[in-house]
Amino acid sequence: MKRFPLPDPGEGLTEADIVTWLVGVGDEVKVNDPIVEIETSKSLVELPSPWAGRVVELLAEPGQTVEVGAEIVVIDDGEGADGELGPAEGEHQQAPASQQPATEETAAPAASANLVGYGPEAAATVRRPRKPGPAMAKPPVRKYARDRGVRLREVPGSGPGGTVTYADVDAWLAGQGHPAPAPHDEPPVSPVVVAADTAENGDLAGPPTLTYSRVPVRGVRKATAQAVTESVFTAPHVTEWLTCDVTGTMDLVEKLKSAREFRDVRVSPMLVVAKAACLALRSNPELNARWDQAAQEIIYYGDVNLGVAAATPRGLLVPNIKGADQMGLLELAGHFGELTRQAREGRVQPADLRGGTFTITNVGVFGVDAGTPILNNGESGILCLGAISRRPWVVGTGASERIEPRWVTTLAVSFDHRLVDGEGGSRFLADVARLLADPALALLF
Repeated sequence: MKRFPLPDPGEGLTEADIVTWLVGVGDEVKVNDPIVEIETSKSLVELPSPWAGRVVELLAEPGQTVEVGAEIVVIDDGEGADGELGPAEGEHQQAPASQQPATEETAAPAASANLVGYGPEAAATVRRPRKPGPAMAKPPVRKYARDRGVRLREVPGSGPGGTVTYADVDAWLAGQGHPAPAPHDEPPVSPVVVAADTAENGDLAGPPTLTYSRVPVRGVRKATAQAVTESVFTAPHVTEWLTCDVTGTMDLVEKLKSAREFRDVRVSPMLVVAKAACLALRSNPELNARWDQAAQEIIYYGDVNLGVAAATPRGLLVPNIKGADQMGLLELAGHFGELTRQAREGRVQPADLRGGTFTITNVGVFGVDAGTPILNNGESGILCLGAISRRPWVVGTGASERIEPRWVTTLAVSFDHRLVDGEGGSRFLADVARLLADPALALLF
């Protein structure tokens, strides 16, 4: 028997959500057969089986958040002995669960394997094990208590062997100071219908009956919430808007769509915006930089790792194209399309989500004219493209001035005012607008 613990992603992540089991109890598996799909704050990942054998037990339910090191499946490999190994046979062996002290965090073994598609960061740190306490609880319950500020050692356990359950934590929070009469081992089910308060005479004292539902904040949504909150309260944001004529861009897009070289890639106005942003950053390097608070320095990047914000069913992802400023339009189109597709399918690799230096986003696809984008953490600028629509526009000068229908959009740029002055942000926005109005100007950059 082999007991398979959730491996360490090596990305500073300490937990993952079980999305779908790809096997069931009794199924036969071979080495490297995918057995479960998990979701981290980075992406969806399939974990392969490290052994050949028969699935004996699934130790986690779909939707459950599991901490690194927690056992998730038991596989009978025919050897008979009950043991626990990491993701690769023979890499390291942990003691059976009954011999391990109950801790709130487990140190990652030095030679632990990584999740599929992950690699350890160069400066990854190893967490120190905490001293074991008297309370015992399953990893999801420990997290449930920790998120609510409850110290497990103060909670009496009513589960098998004195383990602490969800109900015990709830009872402690409610001030009862003793285990709930009907302990359970599943997260409490939130009510869906709530009746309005009533006055003493029975009349409604508040609004009519309301219905609502609760959805756990996990994975990408949780990571996004933490990132944007940190960004807003760390970097002083300034946002500027510019409405401009992009008829030249729309004409170029139509020409590229009919060009033989571009027949296998998707061509859109956003592609031209990406190229224009890369070119404008050459003249405005402060928007391709980072504020180093600890060193009290500004770090200017030599390359543009262009982040592309992508709305996905799991939330907002911002993969980036490494060295985008060095690419021609055709090469950029290929990377642009592939990265966006992977993000929407939830298959983007963590390496593609790290190291961005500047981001572009498109709210125009939703019919929105403009927005105030929030900086991606560690970056000093983000450019937002609004809806492109036909509008009356004044063209020409002097006696030749006239009103014509043109393709028009609104651009918005947010920047970190600690290192980007209003002049720099305005110049960058004007440069992008000039390039979109007349893409031939790119030859001058």
